[in-house]
Amino acid sequence: MMTMGRSFVTGFPAAGKMGAALGVALLAAAACSSASSTTSSSGATTGAGSGGSASASGSASSAAKGTVIKTGSGSAGTFLVDGTGRAVYLWEADSKDKSTCSGACLGAWPAVPATGTVTASGGAVSSDLSTITGTDGSKQVAYDGHPLYYFSGDSAAGQTKGQGSAGFGAKWWLVAPAGTAITSSGTATKSAGGGY
Repeated sequence: MMTMGRSFVTGFPAAGKMGAALGVALLAAAACSSASSTTSSSGATTGAGSGGSASASGSASSAAKGTVIKTGSGSAGTFLVDGTGRAVYLWEADSKDKSTCSGACLGAWPAVPATGTVTASGGAVSSDLSTITGTDGSKQVAYDGHPLYYFSGDSAAGQTKGQGSAGFGAKWWLVAPAGTAITSSGTATKSAGGGY
């Protein structure tokens, strides 16, 4: 009968050269993993498929630290978007600092989550940003007292397909940097919902 001894060449049980090779491969993989996460957290490189410029990379880095609300523009004028350029909306049925969207409403109009430090960029005003507790108990971003939402029908940055929708009993509008609703005619008006 043949018995196997222990080899201490690399600290692995003797399984021949295969054990040593496996150990070296694991160490190399760990080193690569470490280098990869260091590069990612520094923001020096952009992720695959980002297709972004340095400013898009900066926005992605900011968004990773917390929710960013900034301005974008389109046929409706200048309006609020998140750090990735996705449009955000207000709902006329809400009252100041209080969301009334729940259940199926949140499925179609997901709340803008308040993660990390909520910050303003571009034409958005920092003092108008706040955090509220949404109907599902999670933290939600509000702007000038308006709880903010995404529209599930907007699949990419720059889309505003929810503008003027009357889903769930009241109108959904893009939000001007002044905190007012941008109506379908392109003019900013105070929301009729809560009189604020």
